[in-house]
Amino acid sequence: MIEARKIVVDPVSRVEGHGKVTIRLNADGSVGETRFLVVEFRGFERFIRGRPYWEVAMIVQRLCGICPVSHHLCAAKAMDKIAGVDRLTVAADKVRRIMHYGQVLQSNAVHFFHLASPDLLFGFEGPVEKRNFVGTIENYPEVAKWAIFVRKFGQSVIKAVGGKKIHPSLAVPGGVNKNLSIAERDALRIDADRVVAWCGDALELCKRLIREDAARLEAFGTFESSYVSLVRADGAMDLYDGGLRAIGSDGATIFDGVTPETYDDVIGDEVRPWSFMKFPYIRSLGKEQGWFRVGPLAQVNCCDFIDTPLAEEARLDFKRPGGGKPIHATLYQHWARVICMLHAAEKVKELLYDDDLQGEDLVISGERRPEGAAWIEAPRGVLYHRYRVDGDDLVTNAKLAVATTNNNEAINRSVNKVAIDYLTGHEITDVLLNNIEVAVRAYDPCLSCATHALGDMPLLVTLEAPDGAIVATRARG
Repeated sequence: MIEARKIVVDPVSRVEGHGKVTIRLNADGSVGETRFLVVEFRGFERFIRGRPYWEVAMIVQRLCGICPVSHHLCAAKAMDKIAGVDRLTVAADKVRRIMHYGQVLQSNAVHFFHLASPDLLFGFEGPVEKRNFVGTIENYPEVAKWAIFVRKFGQSVIKAVGGKKIHPSLAVPGGVNKNLSIAERDALRIDADRVVAWCGDALELCKRLIREDAARLEAFGTFESSYVSLVRADGAMDLYDGGLRAIGSDGATIFDGVTPETYDDVIGDEVRPWSFMKFPYIRSLGKEQGWFRVGPLAQVNCCDFIDTPLAEEARLDFKRPGGGKPIHATLYQHWARVICMLHAAEKVKELLYDDDLQGEDLVISGERRPEGAAWIEAPRGVLYHRYRVDGDDLVTNAKLAVATTNNNEAINRSVNKVAIDYLTGHEITDVLLNNIEVAVRAYDPCLSCATHALGDMPLLVTLEAPDGAIVATRARG
């Protein structure tokens, strides 16, 4: 007889931030309750209150060292609205875009090469001392080279326009504070073709590794779901701007062309007492059926086409097995992520040959407004910011809905499915527990961005006996 027990995977490794997974096994060896828990807390929505609105774009990017550019630009887009600006100058728009594509490039490179590829290269059952980036360097030096130099190029793009690779200073309400100089442009052009080629090589590697074990990987943590992402007016993938589109598991449109100002009309938030992360859902489908996924899988599933040739060819190849319907395989997030990385590399190259980046008309203003909302496709999916400002230009209210929060229910469902498929009736080993981490890593969660609370933070302490019985509880809030 297998004893009832509680398994804790703490911490989940090779993700950004601190999280854990708890699994309850019943006495018959079956999986009972599973939960993905974030064990750190960020209170940015609270402590930016009272700050001048023009400071916010610099402050909120301190949420994270992996995706600061996404928060910087999303906040700046919201502050554009407060400054009375609905459309930037051509130069300012393109300078922001090249920084954003540099961010998508470097962040997706970090996740695929450094965090996820060791599982694909060495297998989920590979020795733990080898299943890491050091093992990749030692055994796959060519892949390690791509990892280092693709990320370096993306960071160089960010530094060229923002002054720093991490926590840059570029966007201001109504525009940007500098353009891309000719010297900076020419320095980046040197490596642009090579980086596009390396991203193409990484795509072929990812496809080969997935197809070699397709039957298992297609089923791993997989379920049907709805998807939400930004899409340009003509249906193209747009990682910087666009209308919000939601599609069902069959590909049917749930809503399309939604603007940031009406985000709360279509997306709701559920709060559960055991998590600091909210559980967003599509209002028209309700809390039970309305949860969805965001991120690379959604970005590729929701768009009608990609406007760069190599990434579009890769999208068609990716979607072919589904006959045009959404691809639901959880681990195919990695495949989709590399397609988005290739697209970002192509967009950076395209913009480096656009003379508008040297434009001098960088900032405009309009009539002040009390509220601004905006979104962007961060590397992990849709990121939404909304701010309210009083007559003294001080922030009175803020809402940050980040990609990892949007994926909260999906991550929990993937963890639950993998636990059922791989742990039921088995003796627990490190190899089996790594399968749980693989499911979490597929979403590239950024845990430091995802947790927040308003008012006093609730606290619940539960004392459990060895058999799982509740001995005592104490609660605050």
